[in-house]
Amino acid sequence: MILEMKVPSPGESITEVEIASWLVEDGDYVEKDQAIAEVDSDKATLELPAEESGIITFKAEEGDAVEVGAVVCLIDMDGAKLNDVVQTKDSGEPEKEKKETTIKEESNSTYATGAASPAAKKILSEKGMDSSGIVGTGKDGRVTKDDAIKAVPSMGESLNDDNRKSDRKKLSMLRRKVAQRLVSVKNETAMLTTFNEVDMKPIFDLRKQFKENFKEKHGVGLGFMSFFTLAIVRALKLFPDVNSMIDGDYKISYDFADISIAVSGPKGLMVPVIRNAQKLSFKGVESEVKRLAIRARDGQITVDEMTGGTFTITNGGVFGSMLSTPIINPPQSAILGMHNIVERPVAINGKVEIRPIMFVALSYDHRIIDGKESVGFLVAVKEALENPVELLMGNDEKKALEM
Repeated sequence: MILEMKVPSPGESITEVEIASWLVEDGDYVEKDQAIAEVDSDKATLELPAEESGIITFKAEEGDAVEVGAVVCLIDMDGAKLNDVVQTKDSGEPEKEKKETTIKEESNSTYATGAASPAAKKILSEKGMDSSGIVGTGKDGRVTKDDAIKAVPSMGESLNDDNRKSDRKKLSMLRRKVAQRLVSVKNETAMLTTFNEVDMKPIFDLRKQFKENFKEKHGVGLGFMSFFTLAIVRALKLFPDVNSMIDGDYKISYDFADISIAVSGPKGLMVPVIRNAQKLSFKGVESEVKRLAIRARDGQITVDEMTGGTFTITNGGVFGSMLSTPIINPPQSAILGMHNIVERPVAINGKVEIRPIMFVALSYDHRIIDGKESVGFLVAVKEALENPVELLMGNDEKKALEM
């Protein structure tokens, strides 16, 4: 019996996907639920599992754009494994025994042999390497994250005119969609950016005092993201226009804060959402940030986890950025950019002191957010970060960090 495998719907409003890569070879025997392909939508990369066991025949090539519901491969459920066929033959003849042994040895190589995990792919890409020359130590020869970390690029060649190469590679559907959205934001919104600076010493002092107990109690670190997220939640309540969107001739405002967090994933920029951040404690924010970041890094993030945010935070500081003008994440109306922390001389009570300073930037859509609201919002964020015990912890830091 021949099974037609069709592209399932990755999520609402998605009508087309792209075959990013086949994880098996045409004609291979595949097991039920085995991952046979990676497919890109305009929002995420997903694995396509085999619906039944059998011999696979491709109906689409890598790089093909196929509609949701279209047939991408056939699975012959009557097809048998090659080593099963060999074992049914007469094993009394020495020559046949030799063939069976050879086939069994070859069958040790599976669809996963030499394939890299999403985390390993990202690391190898950063090194300018691929998995073809790496012996994987994972299950069935899969290249693991640890294998990628230990891999060393070959240094045997020197740069000369004979080995200068270039590579032409089609952008993934996700990257093309991101590019399209970024250009549309620049063309279709009245985007402005306002800046401020934050003295991070109060947060440094709190983290120094409580980070060990916080991690021991909750199993996650006390990072900067919880302070920023809760400061933004407070500022959104004070300036609700920043938590609004334009829909045609209408303004949609929200009484909740779904905060999108921009993170780097194996397929590019991912923006998972912290739902109902206004209800979360420091522990709740840090736990959710860690969970979403791991899922994005490992290529497991879903479309539902990346849609519906009302405001975005992006942190260029982890890459060393001192200052930038972040681009709004549509259809949202504002985005906050965090940057690196540098010790700078500042005036404190008439005296010059060295303080850890972070520049922050708020890009906003001037069609819906006026200058007064944008500047007031960023000042409110600054005030909360510079006075977190009073404005974020209710003057009881121990209780706030134990919740």
